[in-house]
Amino acid sequence: MEITYSLNEIPSIAAQIIKVSSSHKTLLFYGEMGAGKTTLIKQITKQLGSTDRVTSPTFSLVNEYLADKAKVYHFDFHRIEDEEEAYDIGFEDYLNSKQWVLIEWPSKIENLLPAESITISIEKISNETRKITIS
Repeated sequence: MEITYSLNEIPSIAAQIIKVSSSHKTLLFYGEMGAGKTTLIKQITKQLGSTDRVTSPTFSLVNEYLADKAKVYHFDFHRIEDEEEAYDIGFEDYLNSKQWVLIEWPSKIENLLPAESITISIEKISNETRKITIS
């Protein structure tokens, strides 16, 4: 699925992503710096029922948010040097938790990613427009 959207349509895009990914719950976010990965994750987390303040876990690697009926684990692997760092924080336990797992910069841990996950690629078209591909 490919959608071009403006920034004011992010709530609608987040709802569509939740709908198509509710059976897998592991979402892999690809896109350049500034494409809008964290912005979209904030809206997904909000729509899952979390009232927590969502921020990028760039230095902590993972943030945990409480949602209505689940937890949301938000990873940012941009700064890791190798996959061993993901093992060190117990990444497999998060994947096996049956909770929502939202991963920015998944290319840094390609060998650890589950086969059953949803890939979300975001391309910045302009300051107000993005193209998203969901597969």
